[in-house]
Amino acid sequence: MAEATTKRRGDTRQRIQAVALERFTDFGYDQTSLREIAEELGVTKAALYYHFKTKEEILDSLLRKVSSEVDDLVAWMEDGPSTRERRLEMMARLAVVTRGAGGGVMQCVQQNEAALSNLGATTELVHQIKQRLWNAALPADASLEDKLRVRMAVMVVLIANKPDSDLGGTADERAAAAQTVAAELMP
Repeated sequence: MAEATTKRRGDTRQRIQAVALERFTDFGYDQTSLREIAEELGVTKAALYYHFKTKEEILDSLLRKVSSEVDDLVAWMEDGPSTRERRLEMMARLAVVTRGAGGGVMQCVQQNEAALSNLGATTELVHQIKQRLWNAALPADASLEDKLRVRMAVMVVLIANKPDSDLGGTADERAAAAQTVAAELMP
């Protein structure tokens, strides 16, 4: 019985996160209220408060999941030699991490950059995610040009994996194009 209750709580948290992410992305972080999230879910605000007290808590929970996946990717990269082939494999793995929900979180953050700039911890976490990716992909003897190329390669993958991208093409086509561009950029 306790296991079923825990699973329902986890399912509810995931539903809250999914609805909040969609509303933050579609309508903006500032323009979304906890009341609107609760109404869309068909629950009371009290039920929502049981899981999350603020919008920032919801967003932070989404970012922590992406951050954990990025940490795993960075650990994999740091566990081996920093060859160009390994850096390209990192870009392919990053595409997988940022597809779907991870990409949605990154898109939400990018679209709401101004609104989120006053959320110190959230803003810092986003910066740390990008910084960890950039640092993990740098060759040991990286020149200034190499540093720029690595940053651009990472950003190409992130941009291409945004759901509902205005770039056109299917998600698979954008992902393939991003890997081609990242390969051209990667030192």
